[in-house]
Amino acid sequence: MSSANTSSNESNVVSIGSYIRNNIREYGMLIALVVIMVFFQFYTGGILFKPVNLTNLVLQNSFIVVMALGMLLVIVAGHIDLSVGSIVGFVGALAAVFTVNWHLGFIPSFLLCLVAGGIIGAAQGYWIAYHRIPSFIVTLAGMLVFRGLTLFVLGGRNIGPFPNEFQLISTGFVPDVIDFGALHGTSLILTVLGAVALFVLAWRRRNVNVEHGIDVEPFSFFLVQNLIVAGAILLLGYLLSTYRGMPNVLIVMLVLIIAYSFITRRTTIGRRIYALGGNEKATKLSGINTERLIFLTFVNMGMLAGLAGMIVAARLNSATPKAGNGFELDVIAACFIGGASASGGVGKITGAVIGAFIMGVMNNGMSIIGLGIDFQQMVKGLVLLAAVFFDVYNKNKAA
Repeated sequence: MSSANTSSNESNVVSIGSYIRNNIREYGMLIALVVIMVFFQFYTGGILFKPVNLTNLVLQNSFIVVMALGMLLVIVAGHIDLSVGSIVGFVGALAAVFTVNWHLGFIPSFLLCLVAGGIIGAAQGYWIAYHRIPSFIVTLAGMLVFRGLTLFVLGGRNIGPFPNEFQLISTGFVPDVIDFGALHGTSLILTVLGAVALFVLAWRRRNVNVEHGIDVEPFSFFLVQNLIVAGAILLLGYLLSTYRGMPNVLIVMLVLIIAYSFITRRTTIGRRIYALGGNEKATKLSGINTERLIFLTFVNMGMLAGLAGMIVAARLNSATPKAGNGFELDVIAACFIGGASASGGVGKITGAVIGAFIMGVMNNGMSIIGLGIDFQQMVKGLVLLAAVFFDVYNKNKAA
């Protein structure tokens, strides 16, 4: 009996080559991120991996990652949101009014800004879901409306500085309660715990896949790749601990990534969003309320854009009329580079995060070497085009 179970468990273990081919998109983007980081590490003379620059990299791209999580669900559902950059600016302006002009405390201001983002998402989602107006048109209108409202609320001027407690959202660091000498002990311990937890979760997920007959990689390949990932996490945590430790916004990012990974993989609403993007008519005929799903994806996007607006405002220490300009392009590009399909139904949270960091590393690296903004925009556009071509090529090849 035991030998029969063993053979049945091993029957869905595929070769390394087959496993990589079946997951070529994820591995391709991860390899691209590593190559880009190594390239800029050497080309900048070692500046990229310096602790202070790694910290800046996290701070500079945290809001892109936060919004990419929501944008991925919108794209998977078969829609797009062009208004997120303007929502960032508008919610940042509201935060400044609440905290600087009206002297509200951090918690009331934070909650009001999240609610404002959710209301904006609901207003746009209502027209898209229940009146079938194309999301491109609705959110393009929203982009113009909320950019105008930002200028109106701020009166065309900057408002700041923010109270210290509000700035901690983006510029604060995890307090060090463990004495490790020159190292930030708390951050180091959190890094070790995070690496171990990630390895254990990957192990459990592989065992579940084996039990359900889902194709898995050979155990040796699984072990090597997860040890490499754990090693990279430990290295990053060590480098950050030599400076000021983990930024608060990094913790926020990690919590959101874990939460949205769980939602998309393990919950009914997550599976329904993927079904919606794959075939809306069939999903509706199966008894699922597709209008409510679309509505909720835009509410979620609005709340995450509101959170990103507070992160950006706290980092700049003021609300500015131009805050959020062009952010929607980086967020959408991050999702497509990370493997989301423009036709909906396809995309992973990890892919969106990798795509966001590819954009972030390129921005950071090109700025360090002094490349002009004109060339930076051209390079990012070509990388986006290459990523989409790679995706289409693989789909055609598989067909």
